Amino acid sequence: MRKLLLGTTALAAAATLSANAALADVSISAAQEWHFISHGSKDASIDGNSFSQDSEIAFKFSNKTDSGLTIAYTVEMESDAGSGGIDESSLTISGGFGSIMLGQNDGVATAYAIEAEDATQEESAGNMASATIRLDTDVALDETDGNKIAYTLPAMGGFKAGVSFEDSGAGTASTDITAYGASYTAEASGATVTIGAATITQEQAAGTPDKDAQNIGVKISSGAATFYAAQSIYQESDEDIEAQGVGASYNLGNGLVISGYTMTAEDSLDAGEEYTSNSIEAAYTIASGLTAVFNVTNYDYKPGTNNDNTEAADDGTISKLVIRATF
Repeated sequence: MRKLLLGTTALAAAATLSANAALADVSISAAQEWHFISHGSKDASIDGNSFSQDSEIAFKFSNKTDSGLTIAYTVEMESDAGSGGIDESSLTISGGFGSIMLGQNDGVATAYAIEAEDATQEESAGNMASATIRLDTDVALDETDGNKIAYTLPAMGGFKAGVSFEDSGAGTASTDITAYGASYTAEASGATVTIGAATITQEQAAGTPDKDAQNIGVKISSGAATFYAAQSIYQESDEDIEAQGVGASYNLGNGLVISGYTMTAEDSLDAGEEYTSNSIEAAYTIASGLTAVFNVTNYDYKPGTNNDNTEAADDGTISKLVIRATF
């Protein structure tokens, strides 16, 4: 009788553990990048060679309720020394209505914006510390992990859209950020075409114009080739910057992908201020989860004749070797 009771108890405990385990799915992933960077610049403070690294650990939990809702929690931690610890931490509730994200994560615009630089796995830019010129064709203002609420519509065919709001807190100097994004994907003549757009407004103190940013881009994939084209606009008091660029990548097979992009940004309110960048890259998959990337970027910055920053003209080349491991 005692053996039967013990056996029954063990089976009940195992069933309970199994049921609880089924309630929540847990995944842990990590990534580590090691960089060797050779920067040729007129600025002696950044000219030369350097090592750097970027690493991250992500914990993801998900649970499906009896009513059909999916509840997910994600926390991403920057694991480099002095990097600040937790990078993103957010709760997502999703169902037939779409999804709601609450917490510290990117706004929706970053999910829909398409930039020319998406063609390459790595991106380098000149270090114009006091310049306000855009260094890429991505959308501005939404690359913050501040606490926010975001809503994403359920996918309708190839159409996706979302909106997010970040509250900067109490006080008169509000810098709340509102973002909208949408994309549409369709098949055309054997190619997959995606059009993406995003717009963002960051409020400013009374009497100061709000900051606005927009992006529109297209991505066309056909076989081993992918093409990108994008335009972005950034506007604030004394700034009206427009950037445009194109990029492409081609998968040669056997783990080797070649890619590149070219872009230009100009500020119409700072006469003559201009930034151009051209990049080429080769990425090779050494083994599953292990990739080597070699990227070379040439850039040229002209401060113009009516510029309100103290940045000097600069041009140079940035060569970067990256060894990336994912787990």
